[in-house]
Amino acid sequence: MMRGLQWISHHAPVAALRGRCLITILPLTLLLASVRVSGQLIGSPLDCQKTCVCASNIISCSRMNLTHVPLALPRYTAVLDLSFNSISRLQAEWTPIKLMRLHSLLLSSNGLNFLSSEAFVHVTRLRYLDLSSNSLRQLDEYIFEPLEYLEVLLLYNNRISQIDRSAFSGLVSLQRLYLSQNQISRFPLELVKERGRLESLRLLDVSSNRIKSLPLQELQILPAWLKNGLYFHNNPLPCSCELYDVLARWRLRELSSATDFSSSHTCVLPGAQKERMTTLDLDKAYLNCSEVRIMGEKAYLDQFLVLDCDTRQRDMKKSWELPGNVPVTPEYKMAIVRPDGGLQIGPLKVDDSGVYTCFATSDSLNETLYVTVVVFNSTSSGGLENLKTAYTTLVACLVSVVMVLIYLYLTPCRCPCCPDQDLEKTDPADSLHSSTVSISQAHEEPGQQERVEGGGFPYRQVPFLQPKDQLEQNGRLNPID
Repeated sequence: MMRGLQWISHHAPVAALRGRCLITILPLTLLLASVRVSGQLIGSPLDCQKTCVCASNIISCSRMNLTHVPLALPRYTAVLDLSFNSISRLQAEWTPIKLMRLHSLLLSSNGLNFLSSEAFVHVTRLRYLDLSSNSLRQLDEYIFEPLEYLEVLLLYNNRISQIDRSAFSGLVSLQRLYLSQNQISRFPLELVKERGRLESLRLLDVSSNRIKSLPLQELQILPAWLKNGLYFHNNPLPCSCELYDVLARWRLRELSSATDFSSSHTCVLPGAQKERMTTLDLDKAYLNCSEVRIMGEKAYLDQFLVLDCDTRQRDMKKSWELPGNVPVTPEYKMAIVRPDGGLQIGPLKVDDSGVYTCFATSDSLNETLYVTVVVFNSTSSGGLENLKTAYTTLVACLVSVVMVLIYLYLTPCRCPCCPDQDLEKTDPADSLHSSTVSISQAHEEPGQQERVEGGGFPYRQVPFLQPKDQLEQNGRLNPID
């Protein structure tokens, strides 16, 4: 071949040489699997006869050992299956034209380890994206932002360890996100938290990762329809009664995330051996956690109470019945169904105690919830008033004791023994001891009884006790010797 080219170069015009070279080399280029454009390798043209199966708007190139996405994809493509190939990098130029009808892209099991930040700018109408079972290690910021219509994103069975907090920004329609079987060590709370969460998200799977802690309080207050699809089993979580309490409550509510994988919800016991045990068995052994029961609502007279109908699905049609199976109607002023499906009752009376029933229906699920309400026969401030009464009584008792002490110890002294006390001898009849008499000297002399001057009642003179006798008798009558 080389000798032929040398002969032509010496014996043929340049134009003929160029023509023969083109004839010789062009068939070789058609045999190449890929060509270079602007210094980058891109795929070969789409071949619906040898490498792909084209059925109407579905193109399947699965298991064809492709290293690049085929070129010249038709604009009407709706489903593109490139799974089980060897496409390791998804460049920005993998499709030079906009595929506005493409709604499903399958790239699983390709060994994919690189995603361009502009990989999805020409396929913004995607609703289903499968990137599972690849070698992705990180998700950069705003990587999926162009996919505002995406509903399902599969990223399980990769090597993802780093996720930028803005990686899923812009996915306003995302409903299901699968991140299981990766190397994630942080729970992505921003995806489900009230302010920054993805509004349409109803399933988040972070199971089988390396998460060692969960924001249990934040997870507990999530609505039931979101907790129902929150899967975090098979992570190295430390055993605790708080973790048991969360799972036990979810199991009582029959949430799928707790019931479907109850045996896979394990935790790590303290110690060097790192033994695992089923989390829902913590109430039976090791920690001896308290049994969990769902309690009803408690209220007082004249209060208003809002009862939640926290269903396992979102946007269900809800109706209520009062105790005694009385349906709630718009004419009933004491109970009003709120726009979110909750029931507002009040002002409450004791007769409002009982079981309130919420009926929730949808095309795929019917659910009935019961809420027990207990109304106490007192106002909410009754305890405070009782405390005030007890405090007032205590103060009154203390004041009484102080007054008695003042009366006993701080009144003016009137005793003859008090110092600096100049008391004159008063009439025996006015003396304090005039009532103490001696019976042995009670014989009267004739004529001793006299009438008081100026009239009045007569009195009998009696001798006073001596000081010695006075001390001995101490105010008691002296018996007859």
